[in-house]
Amino acid sequence: MPDAPLEKKSQDPLYQQLMRRLQNDVVAGVYPAGGRIPSEQTLCDTYGVSRVTVRKAMLDLVQEGLLVRRQGKGTFVADARLKRDLQHVTSFTEACAGTGKRAASRVIELRREVARAEDIERLHLPEGSMVLELCRLRLCDGQPVMLEFNRFPAAYGFLEQVNLDGSLYDILRAHGLIPSRAIHDISLGHATPAVSRHLDTAAGEALLLLDETVFDQQDRPLHLSRQWIRGDKFTFRI
Repeated sequence: MPDAPLEKKSQDPLYQQLMRRLQNDVVAGVYPAGGRIPSEQTLCDTYGVSRVTVRKAMLDLVQEGLLVRRQGKGTFVADARLKRDLQHVTSFTEACAGTGKRAASRVIELRREVARAEDIERLHLPEGSMVLELCRLRLCDGQPVMLEFNRFPAAYGFLEQVNLDGSLYDILRAHGLIPSRAIHDISLGHATPAVSRHLDTAAGEALLLLDETVFDQQDRPLHLSRQWIRGDKFTFRI
């Protein structure tokens, strides 16, 4: 990092000057995506400013989404976020491909269980029905982004016989089931110890929580989905 103190006689506040320096360094590749930003003390010494100035600049850059803080690790340049348009039913695989990245999945669990009240209501199932719950960790270029729980009517038992590491929607389409629309509910959740372990976040860290009911081409409920999503990796368009 060049030794370039800020202009203390400038009309621009010091924290804004520091923000521009850091933004320019990110654009220039001095700090690549995922790269660690120097410590507060190092920035103070390099630019001749106080910790208050450094913290203000860093906080604003975090709020803008350029930087991300990781508890106990430091501040890093945020990776380019995946984008998903909620006006259309798109898969995680398609979202990754749209940014030139590679999607992958890791099956955590696939099990049958008795339908809950929510399953019965939203999937239009009779009392006593069974459902399939599929839990998968979704990765983008090898980095954990999302932990998803999908619940299907047990009639879709073919899911127990296929490789679920790829696009789930491609598998469904191959069986004549086309995800065509969805009802979405987005909220803020906080990572449980189990969720944080899979997503490589701190327990209690704020995450995006997306609940969906997805319908097929005949407007029949196809599956329910709950997705725990790292907000530093993913953004939605509504």
